[in-house]
Amino acid sequence: MSSVEERLQRLEDVAEIRTIDAAYCRLIDTGDWPGLVDLFTPDGTFDGLAAVTGSADLLAFFSGLADGGMRFWHHVSNHEIEVDGDTATVRSMLWQPCVVDGVPHVAAGRYGDRLVRTTGGWRYAVKRVRFDYWGPLREGWDHHLFGFAPASDAATPSEGPA
Repeated sequence: MSSVEERLQRLEDVAEIRTIDAAYCRLIDTGDWPGLVDLFTPDGTFDGLAAVTGSADLLAFFSGLADGGMRFWHHVSNHEIEVDGDTATVRSMLWQPCVVDGVPHVAAGRYGDRLVRTTGGWRYAVKRVRFDYWGPLREGWDHHLFGFAPASDAATPSEGPA
């Protein structure tokens, strides 16, 4: 059995990682692009609507989402967090109402993240999202229904969840 100190450290790590995910949602939804990029390692990668690596490219990508006429409200839940020393893997669910070019949409998907402990705390080395669906609200939703074409490039596999 692990020592009390090891178990306490794991609980603290899990709590900090959940806080990072909550901050990710808040920062992307409020458009705090520098704050959002600070949640990644300097060579961190976002893999979703595009695959983007490094602080400068992450900043350009995320700020371009709002410039492209998008507004969103990220809701992340069902965290499965595995901590192994200074690395962690996280699987979670995404539900995201959003507006694309003035049209209400709804999206859902799954995150598969890898984090590393840094001197500044836990940071994303990789934040990966795969979408189950994304389309105009008026058209409804179902598995692999993509009314928003860029999301189909980051779809969950047809045979089941990621």
